[in-house]
Amino acid sequence: MTPLATPQRALLAKVALVVLVGAMLVLAYRSGVFAEVSDPKSLARTVVAMGARGHLAFIIAYTVLQPFGVPGTVFIVAASLLWPWPTAFALSMIGTMSASVVGFSFARFIARDWIQARIPERFRKYESALESNAFGTVFLLRLIFWMPQLLHAFFGVSKVPFWTHFFGSLLGYVAPLLAVSYLGSEVIDANGALTPRAWPIFGAFLAVSLLIVGAARYLERRQAKRQAAPRSP
Repeated sequence: MTPLATPQRALLAKVALVVLVGAMLVLAYRSGVFAEVSDPKSLARTVVAMGARGHLAFIIAYTVLQPFGVPGTVFIVAASLLWPWPTAFALSMIGTMSASVVGFSFARFIARDWIQARIPERFRKYESALESNAFGTVFLLRLIFWMPQLLHAFFGVSKVPFWTHFFGSLLGYVAPLLAVSYLGSEVIDANGALTPRAWPIFGAFLAVSLLIVGAARYLERRQAKRQAAPRSP
């Protein structure tokens, strides 16, 4: 048998992605999660009562909703309130990675031209960094920005290989998802209100975030200076 031509493989990848997302939507609908999405407390009770099926419903809902508009923080904070932190971390990591793959693949295979024209400048400035150090740049951007839909799209329309994006994102997500999963119940009570301990924790998060951003910008300036410096013959 002759191998499929590149356009045929691309078409099959697009069809497979659409079918996969559609199947996940059907599964999420049949699980009953969408039927109670207007009542968060009822939804939480339903998901917890479903046991292992609730874990699967959470992952499916995260995978198909986050890439197309629902903030990922809604899911990871909810997970930290619904389950013990090891379970919340595992489910949040699986859901975040699945959503990232769907968002990346949608931008690369389905709507590349449409998305390419809508990538904001704050991400475009990292294109040269992706060319020189793709893995490190993916890791750093995931660590700082986490999982916004536009970042999925930016990586999808870039030249970053799929597995570089996958493993760079995986490592970049570990620290923030672990922190939210472990501390989520410490800053938000069962009714969704902030606890008295929330503000010191938020202050620590802000300090660490500023430190990371400052270090990233320092390294970026150093790299730009090295590239701009004249090379000795």
